[in-house]
Amino acid sequence: MKNLKDIASILRRDSIKMTSEAGSGHPTSCLSCAEIISVLFFNEMSYDITNPNNPDNDEFVLSKGHAAPILYSALYRAGCIKDNLLSLRKINSRLEGHPIPRSLPWIKVATGSLGQGLGVGVGFALAAKLQSRKFRTYVLLGDSEIAEGSIYEAIELAVKNKLENLVAIIDINRLGQRGETILGHDIKSYKKRFRGFGAKIISIDGHNIKQIKRALKKARKSKIPTIILAKTYKGYGVSFLNNKEGWHGKSIPIEDLERSLSEIPNLEMPKIKIKKPDKINYKSKKENISLRRYSESVSTRKVYGETLASLGNSNSDILALDAEVSNSTYSEELKKTKPQQFIECYIAEQNMVSMALGLSKKGFNTFSSSFAAFLSRAHDQIRMSALSSADMTFCGSHSGVSIGEDGASQMGLEDISMFRSLPNSYVFYPCDAVSTQKLTLLSSKLKGIKYIRTTKEKTPLIYDNLERFSLGDFKVLKKSNKDLAVLIGAGITTHEALNAYEKLKNKRKNVAVVDLYCIKPFNHKKLIDFVKKHGNKIVVAEDNRIEGGISEMISRGLNGSGIKIKSLSVEGIPHSGKTKELLKIHKIDSNAYINSLISF
Repeated sequence: MKNLKDIASILRRDSIKMTSEAGSGHPTSCLSCAEIISVLFFNEMSYDITNPNNPDNDEFVLSKGHAAPILYSALYRAGCIKDNLLSLRKINSRLEGHPIPRSLPWIKVATGSLGQGLGVGVGFALAAKLQSRKFRTYVLLGDSEIAEGSIYEAIELAVKNKLENLVAIIDINRLGQRGETILGHDIKSYKKRFRGFGAKIISIDGHNIKQIKRALKKARKSKIPTIILAKTYKGYGVSFLNNKEGWHGKSIPIEDLERSLSEIPNLEMPKIKIKKPDKINYKSKKENISLRRYSESVSTRKVYGETLASLGNSNSDILALDAEVSNSTYSEELKKTKPQQFIECYIAEQNMVSMALGLSKKGFNTFSSSFAAFLSRAHDQIRMSALSSADMTFCGSHSGVSIGEDGASQMGLEDISMFRSLPNSYVFYPCDAVSTQKLTLLSSKLKGIKYIRTTKEKTPLIYDNLERFSLGDFKVLKKSNKDLAVLIGAGITTHEALNAYEKLKNKRKNVAVVDLYCIKPFNHKKLIDFVKKHGNKIVVAEDNRIEGGISEMISRGLNGSGIKIKSLSVEGIPHSGKTKELLKIHKIDSNAYINSLISF
């Protein structure tokens, strides 16, 4: 017990010195959770200090990522890292202001955008069950982030999936960035709120080592997820910081450093033996993949679902996650054959993404599906997944005005822009059954954030089943030696470009047609070389907003080429209507291609 109390003092001193040296950071947020971190890392958790990637290590998620200094201190004192703690926040340091995986292998996911850590923890805990592993997951949350709705999405899924191996610890230190949190120190209200979800609730003094240990022992015996409500004080351990407002995100000035450290015992690090995890042998089951051959019109969303099922049937590490629209995205096709590889996330897109991130970090190849419009609700979770160097696939169905009568709220028109802007992302927009199948297969093999945009309505078959699709490329569907211009389409507008080609052909006017199935990355040089030989003009139509969309992507690569471009995209707020009506009204149909060509 004394050793753990001593370690808490050491962690406090480290956190203060690190942030004062950096001249920035959140020391008071570290001080409130020092006993909790001490007990977790030096008594409770099992992990191999020589191998951060040991799949049987207990997992820790610092959802309150601004308390990064105390996490770095714990890793250092445990012997996991040897970095100079006083290099915190420096440009060449691995100890960044908030945790991020690119810097330290012990950090699995990026945190600091509050409200997301528990969802990741649900993914970790679910992974343990799917792999029959014994590791447990601990998530430390701040009380300010309890205002985030995604926290409650995570809790209800944790209870629904009976994740007894998940422990959420809320550091209730009363103070947020600008003053008191929504519930302050009202522990009774916290209890009432969380008990309604069906989790095990334990309230403790978060500075009492004995109570922390007892709570974690109870959590180990629980058959349901545990939430520990730890009443603490921000800045605990230093009198002029303790429970005082106005210190959030402020380091202690150098002139006050010695005064603060004089109140915390200066001790030698006790010798603590970290428990090593039990080794579990887990092997995914892999078989040869069996794929459907296509010969007729099929909606690309249906082909996505069928291909996902084929992937899942051949590899047990393939998981489908869906936000209660699996009969529309067709991800339910995998559920029909491998129900254990399908995770129903209900209408909680933010938590779906966080869960997928946790699952992907434990070795699963995740495919998360919803309507394209609704994925924008989870933009921050997707952004944080990109910062976590995650390997995940997303599919957005019902994209664009082409969905028809459902109206503007259901039309994904910003999704291409959203996914294009992410680091290490790939954006695919197939136009028929074959291209959808091949691009879904390609996505399963790539590292990074992959996005597949599918269409609601059936689309005619364009490609032969043996057609190959390469990353960053495009397909030339029509061309001649006398082309006036190149018509570029993607997804639904590829078919409109082909319709325009036929109409122009009847008028004895030649144009080339390009299917731009890969929006990111893209081979601009190849397109420029092609267009220069086929009219030196481009007309591009997209069922998307122009801002950050396909046209902007193409235009950026044309600088200095001398190629003229006309862009057709969706403007304003669309109305309900038939697909053909909407494509016409928003001037992204075949006639719009022709009119734009005439007006060059």
